[in-house]
Amino acid sequence: MNTLTTGIDHTHDPAARSWVESANGHAEFPIQNLPMGVCDTEDGGIVVAIGDQALNLGKAVTLGLLDTLDADTRATLCAPRLNDWMALPAAERRQVRLAVFALLQEGSPATRHADALLQPRLGLPLGSPAHIGDYTDYYAGIHHAMKAGALFRPDNPLMPNYRYQPIAYHGRASSIRPSGHAVRRPWGQVEANEKITLQPSARLDFELELAMWVGNGNPLGMPIPMHAAAQHIAGFGLFNDWSARDIQAWEYRPLGPFQGKNFASTVSPWVVTTEALAPFRMPAMARGEQDPPLAAYLHDDTDQRMGGLDLHMEVWISTEKMRQQGLPEHCIARSHARHLYWTPAQMIVQHTLGGCDLNPGDLIGSGTISTPDHSGDGSLLELTSGGRDTLTLPSGEVRTFLLDGDEIILRGRSSNAAGYAIGMGECRARILPAFANI
Repeated sequence: MNTLTTGIDHTHDPAARSWVESANGHAEFPIQNLPMGVCDTEDGGIVVAIGDQALNLGKAVTLGLLDTLDADTRATLCAPRLNDWMALPAAERRQVRLAVFALLQEGSPATRHADALLQPRLGLPLGSPAHIGDYTDYYAGIHHAMKAGALFRPDNPLMPNYRYQPIAYHGRASSIRPSGHAVRRPWGQVEANEKITLQPSARLDFELELAMWVGNGNPLGMPIPMHAAAQHIAGFGLFNDWSARDIQAWEYRPLGPFQGKNFASTVSPWVVTTEALAPFRMPAMARGEQDPPLAAYLHDDTDQRMGGLDLHMEVWISTEKMRQQGLPEHCIARSHARHLYWTPAQMIVQHTLGGCDLNPGDLIGSGTISTPDHSGDGSLLELTSGGRDTLTLPSGEVRTFLLDGDEIILRGRSSNAAGYAIGMGECRARILPAFANI
């Protein structure tokens, strides 16, 4: 059975309330969400966001508040990262959600342990949710692919393979950092006026993406079929695949991205579980008349009906001058996950088609998610037509690409007829100057 057909239960009840008062009606982290993260302190560990607080799961285990879970499952919640929890079968990850929900629900006896369990979420140092063994970035936002392709190939913006299979590149896991870590402007070779120079990137860009955290993996040589793919995704977040466009343009032929991408990526610190997003599923993006039939191994009726995500996504900017003038962050793009041409499950299936083994904690980026028009461009490459146009900010500044001191903030939120909203948390980073010399 496709796991997307199940999963709506009492934890999604809009009327459910928590004894953590700030969670009730919270715009991002009500009791219906319960995203998981890692407190990056010496005595930290796995935490759950609940309203304006963070619940320490290791302490909950120690106090005997999660004894409905078996010992092995409880042990995963006392680990320093989420990899062991991600490795659990989907049914056992759901049991963790049910147990944490019961602990936090209004009327729970756990309320008497509030001082031991809770700490303020705002300002809490959060690390990477998991040890990321491997990272792959897809190119599944078709409107970004079309607009970016048109800048370089006006007569042939979309490569012919795009509509047949999800396209991706393997990136660098070691340079992924959680939200809040600064990004150093990279050096690289750049081609200009038929000259090759070594210089700091002058065309630094962001990319608005969805992060997918791999749950239980697959053995080497054994592809994951479509009907089972959803259960191999432990949760979702936001992802900024920083790009040095000038370095990328010179190096990408013939093997694709390398140093124009590997200097840094930023991921949001909260893992919004697949179970939390169950009420916010939607149909996969409709295929047009010009599209080839969907390959059988990428087709599943349930995935086509509800494999997409009803997730609103935004890009905000704050410059050094804006902060000096006391100006708030400024939204420069609003997009939506419905603009993904391929579903998360299809990306999992394609990744393992040749037998590649995925492991718990592997990270998969969706690719830049843009709208058909320029209201929701997921990169400055699109917003400024490759640097030919300028973006004017409230401070009077203009941008073609990012300058030192610029801070990019990604935000995401699901809200529909379920009667409540859940958020993804922020994915933010500020640009630092390049090193003085190489």
